[in-house]
Amino acid sequence: MLPAIQLTSLSTLSNRSQIKCASCALNKLCLPMGLDEAETGLLDKIIGRRRRVDRDENLFRMEEPFKNLYAVRFGHFKTFRINPSGEQQVVGFQMAGDLIGMDAIGAQRHQSAAIALEDSEVCEIPFARLEQLSAELPQLQRHFNRIMSHEITREQSIMLFLGGMRAEQRFAVFLLNLSVRYAARGYSPTRFQLRMSREEIGNYLGLTIESVSRLVFSFKQKGWLQVAKREIELTDRASIEALASGLASAAPIASKRRPPGAGMQACHQFAAAA
Repeated sequence: MLPAIQLTSLSTLSNRSQIKCASCALNKLCLPMGLDEAETGLLDKIIGRRRRVDRDENLFRMEEPFKNLYAVRFGHFKTFRINPSGEQQVVGFQMAGDLIGMDAIGAQRHQSAAIALEDSEVCEIPFARLEQLSAELPQLQRHFNRIMSHEITREQSIMLFLGGMRAEQRFAVFLLNLSVRYAARGYSPTRFQLRMSREEIGNYLGLTIESVSRLVFSFKQKGWLQVAKREIELTDRASIEALASGLASAAPIASKRRPPGAGMQACHQFAAAA
């Protein structure tokens, strides 16, 4: 069995519910990035509340009026849409430091729904007040524009990478994407927990749950992964990178030569899509 990943406990985070942006461990990933102490203090003042969201609880639903953006303090979410057939289509997975709800800015109604994959907490950011503050703080406006740019290209990235990739490539890029995001948050890039189910992974990647299970088994057989329930360890990251880059198949690839970081180029380009 893989050793358990030590994450900050829910009770500890509850005791820190009044932590301000300046002292939050995620401020390098969130809206305060690039702001000085005084500017961060102004941002603190507009944050409405820190909201606890229980596992399987909706943060917001499709077509709800748009009022707030949500910065994830801890926990994980999935965002999804309901297609014309009434089926759920997962469009993203969010974790601490991510901003949720930007797809509602144009239509002023949420274009997707968000649900907690585990007990989580978010900072509610009233968008009208954020707009006013952004007009006063050019650095905040520039950073928010960068975040918006990632959001605008997110669905294009999904179509580009998932539409043109084999099933095993999609799964490889998905794993590397999680690796990069966890590393940015100070966690291990090679060992982490999958907070989403295999069915949700398959829905996101356009694969059946059976296909996801076969891919997990295949990667384990090749020595690329260790799996213990939802805990994953990337034991041969180089092979997974080569597969993600399209320079190798799911066969053993130890003898293949590839440009340094080729697999990670695809992963970084796809990072905003998760």
